Amino acid sequence: MSDDIQIWPGKPYPLGATYDGEGVNFALFADHAHGVELSLFDAADKEIRIKVVERTHNHWHVYLPGIKPGQRYGFRVHGNYEPKAGHRFNPNKLLLDPYAKAIDGVINWNDAMFGYEINNKKKDCSFSISDSALYIPKCIVIDDEFNWENDRSPEIPLHETIIYEMHVKGFTKLSEKIPENLRGTYAGVGHPESIKYFKELGINAVELLPVHQFVADRHLVEQGLTNYWGYNTIGFFAPDARYSASGMKGEQVWEFKQMVKDLHAAGIEVILDVVYNHTGEGSHTGPTLSFRGIDNVSYYRLIEEKPRYYMDYTGTGNTLNTVHPNILRVIMDSLRYWVLEMHVDGFRFDLAPVLAREFDDVDKWGSFFDVLHQDPVLSQVKLIAEPWDLGEDGYHVGNFPAGWMEWNAQYRDCMRDFWKGEDEMLPEFANRLTGSSDLYFDNWRTPTASINFITAHDGFTLLDLVSYNEKHNMANGENNNDGESHNRSWNCGVEGPTDDVNINNLRKLQVRNFLATLFLSQGVPMLVAGDELGRTQQGNNNAYCQDNELSWINWDKMDRDLLLFTSKLIHYRKKHPVFCRRQWFKYQPIKGQDVTDIEWFTPNGIEMSDEHWNSSYAKSLAVFLSGYGVRAKSKTGEKIVDDSFYLMFNSYHEPLTFTLPADKWGGGWLKIMDTYTAFFDEKGDGSSYRAASEIVVQGRSVVLFCHPR
Repeated sequence: MSDDIQIWPGKPYPLGATYDGEGVNFALFADHAHGVELSLFDAADKEIRIKVVERTHNHWHVYLPGIKPGQRYGFRVHGNYEPKAGHRFNPNKLLLDPYAKAIDGVINWNDAMFGYEINNKKKDCSFSISDSALYIPKCIVIDDEFNWENDRSPEIPLHETIIYEMHVKGFTKLSEKIPENLRGTYAGVGHPESIKYFKELGINAVELLPVHQFVADRHLVEQGLTNYWGYNTIGFFAPDARYSASGMKGEQVWEFKQMVKDLHAAGIEVILDVVYNHTGEGSHTGPTLSFRGIDNVSYYRLIEEKPRYYMDYTGTGNTLNTVHPNILRVIMDSLRYWVLEMHVDGFRFDLAPVLAREFDDVDKWGSFFDVLHQDPVLSQVKLIAEPWDLGEDGYHVGNFPAGWMEWNAQYRDCMRDFWKGEDEMLPEFANRLTGSSDLYFDNWRTPTASINFITAHDGFTLLDLVSYNEKHNMANGENNNDGESHNRSWNCGVEGPTDDVNINNLRKLQVRNFLATLFLSQGVPMLVAGDELGRTQQGNNNAYCQDNELSWINWDKMDRDLLLFTSKLIHYRKKHPVFCRRQWFKYQPIKGQDVTDIEWFTPNGIEMSDEHWNSSYAKSLAVFLSGYGVRAKSKTGEKIVDDSFYLMFNSYHEPLTFTLPADKWGGGWLKIMDTYTAFFDEKGDGSSYRAASEIVVQGRSVVLFCHPR
């Protein structure tokens, strides 16, 4: 890089660093700034500062001919340092470009990262003259060119989607089938062995925990921990450099694209867990890394009466100001970039109600949703909400607009309670199993609005859910005060690992019950990576800071029988439209048939009445699902007809005798699955069961029968 650099005016759009084959245009939004400097760095970290003199409205811009991809850069922004008025400009702090498409490493924590003097009595109202350039990673100019060939989204219909929530590093870090240099990386996820596993398991959409460049909190790093999950974004356009096997100078962008391309070729979609509700700069006492030093008043939601402080709907110390049109644009530009340039297929929005808070209240018709739904690109991808935040009236399960899917926490809680054997569960269990119409029916949504899950990254693993009554988070360094205390878990009689064969068998049975319920429910199922293998976190239900074997999948200790059972279950679901309905059950007779599309039965084969539903102690029921009542058409317009099914659920701890329904509901039933014995065979157990046959269903188990059409 020569000191003799030509400086041209450049353009205000697009924001960020844009290479056009001959040079690079740099543009930065900084409404309240008095001046901007572009800092260029060579391989030896020598810095050249270029004063940006061109300003169009609130965009500062400059064009540098001859600059090429790989160039390292950052910004220094001048303005008032008046924390009590909300302004925190400090040109001594090198700042990351909010539109940086690659960042060449991670933060090296030092007091110089803060805009104020750490030990000053004035706290954040003091002013730091320490330069932070040595400690902050640099932004990288990239070339967007990539040979996508004929890549296109698999466009998996919502009702056929099977989501696999996973961590890029944790999935392959301990896998001996992946080359050592690729373990824990984007390339590891896209490796043929990983793809083979996905295909054999039956999932068709991977939901990646945050891959945007993020900050590992200082207090965690100083304890020898880190922010493993990554919910602390600092770069909304940059794939995190930690997960790159090929380099940090822009190679991470290529590697991410190659991963997506390889997954698409296998018919697997890529969904990103994204965090647009806050950034990694934390509260008013946090570091100055990017947004805070560029234009604090614009980027963040400040308390109107005391703008020194931040509105905190997220529990992280700050909240992005999505009410501001320029900040809303950052989010939309980022989303479009990941779809158009990185080819991802959808997003799961962390603490989504924050994005809908126009002022204090959550407004599902607010500007964020309006802009997104009008966008010709973003309106066509999968949109998943985590429908709660930490603000007042922050729980909004069932309240998102049409076109959105939601993590259904009521499904999770209900299924956990049902299999614990809680009383008064039958009505809600039936509602959750059939798609949660009480939550999604009235606003033109369908069963696919419900993302059904038993576990998620946040909480117990599935094995731990049946092995621990209490959380065991001492390794997190917070005296076990972190994490959820009310988990609706049951340890089956002993806390943690045991040599008791009966308890271990009961735990395995409960895991199969949860999986069977999940994949035979209407809605979109989400499986957490490793739950199909019997992964444990040793009772830690908040492993956000554990980047080690506690969180990584241990492939050597996999439960192969459980993996086989889960795979059969998933493939069976995908094969049968009855379990993947696009429309609600009507509970009405089917034309040409003598039965309804669905009917509920007591264990003795009698159609359930109000009295049966209201029996508080009842813990068992059965359901008939008609293959003639799918009420859907194929891609070619043909009416879809499937087999019919009869499911028996017994959450009581003792065996019960169930009776198959009368002749009109079908005869010649085949027994497909019994979770008690781990039996699963789509051809049946070799017997044909007549109508009104009696079947012993063991305590805490599910039995599935099929009546071939």
